[in-house]
Amino acid sequence: MSYMFPASYAWGNFSVLAVGIWAIVQRDSLDAIVMFLAGLLLTVLTDIIHVSLFYPPNNYLTDTKRFSIGMAIFSLLLKPVSCYLVYRMYRERGGEYTFNIGVARGGQDRSTYESIDQQDASPQWPDSSKTAQQPY
Repeated sequence: MSYMFPASYAWGNFSVLAVGIWAIVQRDSLDAIVMFLAGLLLTVLTDIIHVSLFYPPNNYLTDTKRFSIGMAIFSLLLKPVSCYLVYRMYRERGGEYTFNIGVARGGQDRSTYESIDQQDASPQWPDSSKTAQQPY
């Protein structure tokens, strides 16, 4: 990589790798897995930019540079698969992706909810002093 890409390519990918190790070690942390997924998505974009900007012309393409470019493209092709697997891991840990733009969803069932705004609602439990009467 030192022959082809600038240091930002290596720093970006190695930092995402470090966050990925943190996400795997801490199995109960949703923040770690979200950071790993966001980092993977960001490195997809930056890898495309790095490969497109620093691809050498054919007359300067040595075997080392060809191998570096090949591995960078291979890594770029595997990142969507990694993103999918990380997203599945996020869902298994209890994460839920919600994209709320302010529009209420029509399919919500609110029949199990009770309103707490009503003061005159009948109590849920009967008053024990009224029901405990002495037999005649």
